[in-house]
Amino acid sequence: MRCSAYEGCQSGRRIWLPFFHSLLWDIAQWTEGLAAAPSTTVGTACLNSSVKNEPRLHSLRKRSMAKYLISFPSAAMVAPASEMEAVSRDSHTVIEEAKAAGVYVFGGGINESVPPVLVSADGTFSDGGYSWAPPLNGGFAVFELPSRQEAIAWAARLAKACRCQQELRVFGFDPAS
Repeated sequence: MRCSAYEGCQSGRRIWLPFFHSLLWDIAQWTEGLAAAPSTTVGTACLNSSVKNEPRLHSLRKRSMAKYLISFPSAAMVAPASEMEAVSRDSHTVIEEAKAAGVYVFGGGINESVPPVLVSADGTFSDGGYSWAPPLNGGFAVFELPSRQEAIAWAARLAKACRCQQELRVFGFDPAS
């Protein structure tokens, strides 16, 4: 018995929640797609592949991964000026490796020469951020990874490249985003 993702399903005394039913349906479709292309492996799918159910595979993979913020404040970057070219090269190498691995979402640095603006719900704004909060500055990267251990490994690679410790945080999951 198949139900839509918005309905509950009953089979005897078991009641399937819509999310779990939809997830099981995705897994069934995903394994059917793998049978059609046995060379496809978990976590390496591309959206332009010829696998029949590839978009659903990509959707399933994305739901099982969390987004991690890896960052450092400007004050943490204490590398001497003579090393800054190597820091830039090494950090860009790690980012290119993350892109090649399919885990890079986006990243960059806060432009500290542009002051923040505090915007109210009615659209009015004023210069400056929250007066009670420390300034937000430095560099960051957002990676989408299957585990905290992998996030720590990528943060360590960035720490080595940037020559400073990195702070790791996980974004809360929002199914509507």
